[in-house]
Amino acid sequence: MVDLVLDTNVFVAAMRSDGGASRELLRRCLLGRHCALFGNALWLEYEDLMGRDVFGSLTTDGERRQVLAALAKSGRWVNIYYGWRPNLPDEADNHLIELAIAGNAMAVVTHNIRDLAKGELSLGQLRIVTPSQCLEDFP
Repeated sequence: MVDLVLDTNVFVAAMRSDGGASRELLRRCLLGRHCALFGNALWLEYEDLMGRDVFGSLTTDGERRQVLAALAKSGRWVNIYYGWRPNLPDEADNHLIELAIAGNAMAVVTHNIRDLAKGELSLGQLRIVTPSQCLEDFP
């Protein structure tokens, strides 16, 4: 099983479409083929999304909350004890890298490759990938 950090934009994309790489990646996490990692900051972002009008009409609020609850059960909570800052140009993205490092994730999956790949730190084996790259690299 591959440990991954799923940026909130991947969750939104998965809930906005009945297909595509984001939806397939979320499905694989729910089935236990991959393990989504969570920390305080990321989980609060997921919860904050529930109150926003970003999902479109394909899923209802109740369905999205059910998926998020199932993702919480299938994923792994990670405590972050060390901050790696400053690192990224957008301070709001640093928590994703910190979570990935603390949880020993293989990748951060995001649609925001450009900003997350511009970090000041050498991240060793940690990869920043799109959902489609993730599906190819970690089948």
